[in-house]
Amino acid sequence: MQIALNARILQAPRTGIGHYLAELISALAHDPDLELSLFHGWGWSSSLPKATMPGYSRLTPLLRQIPGSYQARRWLEQRRFDRGRSATIDLYHEPSLWPLAFKGPTIMTLHDLTHLHYPSTQPAARLREIERRLSQGVQQARLILTDSQFVAQEAQHYFGLGPERFVVAPLGAAARFHPRSNASLQQVLQPYGVKPQGYFLCVGTQEPRKNLSLALRAHTELPETLRQRFPLLVIGMAGWERRQFSDELNNALAAGHVRLLGYLPDEHVAQWVAGARALIFPSVYEGFGLPVLEAMASGTPVILTRRSAMPEVAGAAGNYIESDDLHGLCAAMSHLVEDEAHWQTCREAGLQQAKLFSWERCAAITAHAYRQALGG
Repeated sequence: MQIALNARILQAPRTGIGHYLAELISALAHDPDLELSLFHGWGWSSSLPKATMPGYSRLTPLLRQIPGSYQARRWLEQRRFDRGRSATIDLYHEPSLWPLAFKGPTIMTLHDLTHLHYPSTQPAARLREIERRLSQGVQQARLILTDSQFVAQEAQHYFGLGPERFVVAPLGAAARFHPRSNASLQQVLQPYGVKPQGYFLCVGTQEPRKNLSLALRAHTELPETLRQRFPLLVIGMAGWERRQFSDELNNALAAGHVRLLGYLPDEHVAQWVAGARALIFPSVYEGFGLPVLEAMASGTPVILTRRSAMPEVAGAAGNYIESDDLHGLCAAMSHLVEDEAHWQTCREAGLQQAKLFSWERCAAITAHAYRQALGG
């Protein structure tokens, strides 16, 4: 089977969907029946591009202000997608929100419905384009892959589709996420003056949906001695609406108890995750919650909200809070610091839970969906 995959998102710094696509492509490459053609926005390739680091562009904010910029970019992408594509492509897989036009069988991956539940988390121009294009894409796709049963069920209800149109393909944790010895972490941690299991960690793009402000406020409420011993470190890009929690962030930074590490290379992220006392993930909505799985696979306990798809990922291994429960988050953080037996129990439970997920399994389910869409 020749499969066309829209891999344009891999040209940008990789966050959730980018990591999903990169790992999926690598795992699908082991299937001898599949031949992958990757569309990278300007043309076609058979090789996975290297991850890029973020860089500020003065042009991007200006383009967002131009009426019709999303539509113009879409038109250009469609032309490039059609140009140079092999005539023997059997199926097109769109791994993000809306497929490009393709006359043959199409599969799409619907990671979440964030735009529906939390429209304020999207820039206005992008939200309008999602609302215009997504319904068309859903109708175009023969099958719709989702990362979780939660997203499959809410999409069935929202679009009025039957369950036979959906295939749940849970994500996996990359091989770089595994338990590490304290000695192996020193090179990355020591320049920041922290020790293994000596800090709390948040991972994710800094945007309102991730609810970082709750983590900042909860950390501020901890006793002074705990804040000094266990600073809060934040990994991720600034996002599009950082000003929504700038007061909390600036105050915490000024106090020296919170540190922004920014966007880091993948291997460094894995080391920081493995070295944390706990991952704090207070997101209000996730279609899966990949950092939760990656932390558990690394032997790091997780504090998270009992919202959306996240209980499917963490199972009984999670330390659950409500998304607005400041005191509950403070208590969960203190418990993981002060009770070593509890910390160890959470660590072992997370390692066992993480074994239920893998990119090999995700790829196998995806390949089966390809064959199903083609009538095999």
